[in-house]
Amino acid sequence: MRGTEDAAQLVEVGSGIHAWVQPDGSWWLNNAGAITTPSGQLVVDTCATETRARRFLDALSTATGRAPKLAVNTHQHGDHTYGNSLLPAGTVLIGQENMREGLRTDPIIDGCPPFWSPVPDWGDVQRRLPDITVTDALTVHLGDRRVELRHPGGPAHTTGDLVAWVPDERVLFTGDLVFAGLTPLVFMGSVSGALAAVDWLAEFGPRVVVPGHGPILTGDDIARVLDEHRRYYRLILRTGAAGIENGLSPLEAARAVDLGEFAGWADAERLVLNLHRFYADHHDSELDLIAAFSDALNYNGGPLPTHV
Repeated sequence: MRGTEDAAQLVEVGSGIHAWVQPDGSWWLNNAGAITTPSGQLVVDTCATETRARRFLDALSTATGRAPKLAVNTHQHGDHTYGNSLLPAGTVLIGQENMREGLRTDPIIDGCPPFWSPVPDWGDVQRRLPDITVTDALTVHLGDRRVELRHPGGPAHTTGDLVAWVPDERVLFTGDLVFAGLTPLVFMGSVSGALAAVDWLAEFGPRVVVPGHGPILTGDDIARVLDEHRRYYRLILRTGAAGIENGLSPLEAARAVDLGEFAGWADAERLVLNLHRFYADHHDSELDLIAAFSDALNYNGGPLPTHV
């Protein structure tokens, strides 16, 4: 898909609240955003590549006339963090404790394996870790505006997820706890934890949801997408349990299941990765990342497509 960089848009979703939306939201194409007041600006996530992160930060600077005082990463994955090094040197970066450790040890920033095609070129990015870590919750005050950074209480998309909640405007940046119209990914978290996190997100009662990937959600679309996530995770739980009972590998279990309503979602091969997580948790073992991605490529019939 050509022109996806040009298709990215900065959208004002509330007073002084912007979302950076990158179509088509598939592998490595995340959403980010910022909350800006006269007292300062908090950026929520960066982007995977130097080019994309610069586009985001330049568009934000043009729209707001401000430089970020603070930034937060919603989790460790590179599409949300590799652009951290392009933030101003004085920007204070915040992340959950497990997120910081995950980025510290992440090997993919140093050289992306050929699991994707084309293999992403990160450009001139460097590993930049949070200056401040959070365990459960932290409230950031931008003058009179509160931004609540909250952890779902356990593993979900990853073990170090944070959301950014702006209560006065009821805007919720979910990170990758929500994939709007794309296949969710929980192989570094927990299937049951991700399912529980859906109910936790609903309790915020958001007016606007900025998902980690996919279009901005408002109105009835919020409940619809959260319900889709519930049904998808329950499908994974059923498929994983049946696969183990019948002596199937994660790949065999994935090939045996009818995706039904989810068949049209991008990145369907994440089914295999999610089943590897279910199997690892069931057997109380470490997830074999190489085996999981090798099976995903097998299921897909080749490297996973990227438009980054």
